[in-house]
Amino acid sequence: MIVERAYAHVASYEEREWPWSVPCVRELLAEGLRFTAPVTFLVGENGSGKSTLVEALAEGFGLDSWGGSHDWRYASHRAKSVLGQRIRFDPAPRGRRMISSWSARKGFFLRAETALDALEREGFAPGSVSHGEGFLAAFRGKFLQPGLYVMDEPEAALSFSSCLELVGHLDQLVAAGGQVICATHSPLLTALPGADIVEVGEHGMRRVAWHDLALVDHWRRYLADPQSYLRHVLG
Repeated sequence: MIVERAYAHVASYEEREWPWSVPCVRELLAEGLRFTAPVTFLVGENGSGKSTLVEALAEGFGLDSWGGSHDWRYASHRAKSVLGQRIRFDPAPRGRRMISSWSARKGFFLRAETALDALEREGFAPGSVSHGEGFLAAFRGKFLQPGLYVMDEPEAALSFSSCLELVGHLDQLVAAGGQVICATHSPLLTALPGADIVEVGEHGMRRVAWHDLALVDHWRRYLADPQSYLRHVLG
């Protein structure tokens, strides 16, 4: 583990204005977010605030908001978000030096939409392969050392079998001393043994077991009987 808790202090804010209008952001301000496992998945519907949260966590750690590593800037002209500027971390024992020393900090922010461009600009060229294969090549070649790895929907470019391979890479990354915070819609990724799952929504944030996740329940019921869902959206 690199960090045990993320928090942010804001003297005053208008609850109707973004990002303070997002329930999970208000809970972060009130209580912080504790990390109890090397891999934390943030799940929730579109608009629930999970991407806002992971982007702010990445920025607070010093990672570029458009994707990239700590010692490199993809969009350096872009200022940190109003929330990212305020994020602070309580380090785990193994992460104290990394948090206290800017030069010792290691990590990567992976956004699905900018991942390959960011990796290529950092000198990692996956070559003439598909988007998904390039994604996995990045894990094989770059996600190797202790650090904080923040990800926003990495499953977007991956097939079922590639998602399974990604689960294996995450397990190896953790074994090497890495910590992962990942926003996802994937019931496959969130099934990683030992991972902590935080469901984000109107309630704010709450920890949920994999088999109790709404997304797992919906996929289970959809695969059992697609028509029970499709009849509501097809003319």
